[in-house]
Amino acid sequence: MPSMDLHQHLKTRLHRALWADDLAAARPLRRRAVFVLRLLYAVARDLAEGQLTLRAMSLVYTTLLSLVPLLALSFSVLKAFGVHNQVRPMLLTLLAPLGDKGLQMTEHVIGFIENIRVGVLGAVGLGLLIYTVTSLLQKIEGAFNFVWHVQRPRPIAQRFSQYLSVLTVGPVLVFSALGITATLANAKVVQTLMAIEPFGTFIEFGGRLLPYLFVITAFAFVYVLMPNTRVRLRSAFFGAVIAGFLWQTLGWGFATFVVASTQYTAIYAGFAIVIMAMIWLYLNWLIVLVGASFAFYHQNPGQLGVRRRELQISNRLKEKLALLIAALIGRHFYYSSNTPAWTLETLARQLGVPLEAVQPVLQAMVGRGFVTETADEPPCYVPARAFETVSVKELLDAVRAAEEDPALTAERLPNDPPVDAVLARLDAAVGDSLRGQTLRELTTPSEVR
Repeated sequence: MPSMDLHQHLKTRLHRALWADDLAAARPLRRRAVFVLRLLYAVARDLAEGQLTLRAMSLVYTTLLSLVPLLALSFSVLKAFGVHNQVRPMLLTLLAPLGDKGLQMTEHVIGFIENIRVGVLGAVGLGLLIYTVTSLLQKIEGAFNFVWHVQRPRPIAQRFSQYLSVLTVGPVLVFSALGITATLANAKVVQTLMAIEPFGTFIEFGGRLLPYLFVITAFAFVYVLMPNTRVRLRSAFFGAVIAGFLWQTLGWGFATFVVASTQYTAIYAGFAIVIMAMIWLYLNWLIVLVGASFAFYHQNPGQLGVRRRELQISNRLKEKLALLIAALIGRHFYYSSNTPAWTLETLARQLGVPLEAVQPVLQAMVGRGFVTETADEPPCYVPARAFETVSVKELLDAVRAAEEDPALTAERLPNDPPVDAVLARLDAAVGDSLRGQTLRELTTPSEVR
């Protein structure tokens, strides 16, 4: 018990030190320091809750099943552009921390790829190949949506088109960049400049820095593209820099571990290479998700103090959120149409509540036809009907019944005359109190009233 009391005491002190102060009134240096500590605390909290590690392990399994089809499909695209010979060096770089086992793994994977002839698979075989690859991308999107608190995946048609774009255009851009880098490194002008100081030192330093830049750019590209929400480029690069640093650092550490792990080869024999590859894949995916978590909190600092859990929202809170959302959307539509419309993220930021609190209320309003989504990315919300024709009571009734299971509604409960009479009087009293009041009245700005 004393140890538990000490743990709770330290936890309380830490919480007060991080969250007691108002950063808006703090000095710039203190504000930055506290923000960094809050950021580290939030990511460590997410890791301790275990969901990031579980999703990283799930992605390891899916990657092992989809790696060869993914590389085979990319190989067939790259072959048309004449840069398919870059696949082997890329795999060697990715699996370098495995040492000699990485070389063996690369040769096995390349052998599998060469055995797959995309041109002779037929329609069914090609369809299964594409399905296997897209299922990996769908799993990746699901993991990123979890990190970004996005509950709704992309529509199927949009998902298919964007995934195919990644599979066809992505490899060409990556390997073209690698090819350009190799060409520049072998150019006569560059070779001549390397012999002249201090240009030689600068070029050598730039050559060592270039792989880091490619890794960071690749991470940032994934962070912007994969979540079904709008990710700011600045936040994506913030998470990518951290993920790139962790990836390189853990690569060195894992290479040292592989060299010192001769006992694993003695115990597992031929399976040691598979086990090492799975561990390295797990660390890679965990780094990717941790970087995405840093990017999320950088873009949404208001979420730093919110634990990831199933939010229990009371009916009172749902009703007020629905009225506030209707008022904000209506004011923009009627009075501020020249400014950007409200999105889920901007609504949550304006109201000062987590995304998970706004999303179900907003989806209920969309489902009942009060507001509608635009085709923008991310979608914006505008009135679906003239607010002059929508009563306040109609909106409140819709929000109250939004998450009822069709198999368990108020109408399916047993009839009891005294209880039913109370509920009827309550509903009639609310209706009389709000009679004639529409959502349009909520949209009047305070300065106009």
